[in-house]
Amino acid sequence: MALFKKRTAGKPGEWYYCLQHGKVEEGPECPAKDRFGPYPSRQEADHAMETARERNLQWENDPRWHDGGTGASTPDREG
Repeated sequence: MALFKKRTAGKPGEWYYCLQHGKVEEGPECPAKDRFGPYPSRQEADHAMETARERNLQWENDPRWHDGGTGASTPDREG
C-alpha cells in the first residue's frame, strides 16, 4: 500500500476545458498548466475559449490598462 497517492486537484462535479486536447473534462484529467477551470457546469466549460476571448477583449479595451501610447501598460498606481 502506498503511503502517498498522487492526486490531481479537483473533484467530480467540477468541469474543466483542456487546452491541449480541446475538450471538456469532469474533474481534471490533464495537468493544471493545460486547462481552464473549474467551471460549475459542462456548458460553461464548453464555452471556455469564448469566455477567454471576451475577457481578453475587455482587458485590451480597458482604459485603466493603457497609458495613451500605442501599447498596453500597467495601470497607474496611487500612493
